Amino acid sequence: MTITTLSSRELNQDVTRAKKASKSGPVFITDRGKPAHVLLSFEEYQRLTKQRRNIADALAMPDAADIDFEPPRADLRIQPADFS
Repeated sequence: MTITTLSSRELNQDVTRAKKASKSGPVFITDRGKPAHVLLSFEEYQRLTKQRRNIADALAMPDAADIDFEPPRADLRIQPADFS
């Protein structure tokens, strides 16, 4: 794994270079000499977060007929207010 460090200015001037560098390892992006951000490939991000599904799968709603949901009935009794 190769770690690349770029300043914010270098990133703004050559985004393609940063994208290519992220394929072989993380790219640290600095602001005024201090690390501020990290650019990772999507595969590396998934590996680190252990996400194995794509965004479409994550947002897909299961068929409503497959969901068992029986909410309890609310027992609402109206009582007069006690202002004593």
